[in-house]
Amino acid sequence: MAEGDNNSVYQLAAETASLEEQLQGWGEVILMTDKVLRWERAWFPLALMSVVSFSFLMIYYLDPSVLSGVSCLVMFLCLADYLVPALAPRIFGSNKWTTEQQQRFHEICGNLVKCRRRIVGWWKRLFTLKEEKPKMYFMTMVFTLAVVAWIGQQVHNLFLTYLIVSFLLLFPGLNQHGIITKYIGMAKREINKLLKHKEKKNE
Repeated sequence: MAEGDNNSVYQLAAETASLEEQLQGWGEVILMTDKVLRWERAWFPLALMSVVSFSFLMIYYLDPSVLSGVSCLVMFLCLADYLVPALAPRIFGSNKWTTEQQQRFHEICGNLVKCRRRIVGWWKRLFTLKEEKPKMYFMTMVFTLAVVAWIGQQVHNLFLTYLIVSFLLLFPGLNQHGIITKYIGMAKREINKLLKHKEKKNE
């Protein structure tokens, strides 16, 4: 293995260990959330969507201002950051923390670090594109933002946010159960059929 690869592996391990230490107080909650997001039980998707739908219905009913909404969200996060590490061991029982749970917690932290690295990598590639191909960067950004602006104009903001949040929360379970792979495969097959049909017509 090359020296650069070794450094990358060591850096990944160090970042994972650092994140594990930071999230140690949230360990039980993270493991429970992981089970829900991966649909370990058949009723988890329904429960997840019920909570999300109820939350958005409450936001729609209360219709808070942007400032009130942001303040309430930050207040909720502050309370969770203070209360969860203190209450989680009493609720879940820290004495029941097994080797299997520790291994899963380590995997989750590793996946979070990899996800953060991917986002940073995409961000760096975007700036590289800006420096190397400014015209392509400009056209891509303008087109993408115009499409996003058009979608935002056509769909109600709260409903669009509901759809995005729902998809993000359902994505791990859909991926875990192979549903995304199944439908991507079906889409690819249909596209290939259309391309072959078009080629036959051209002949």
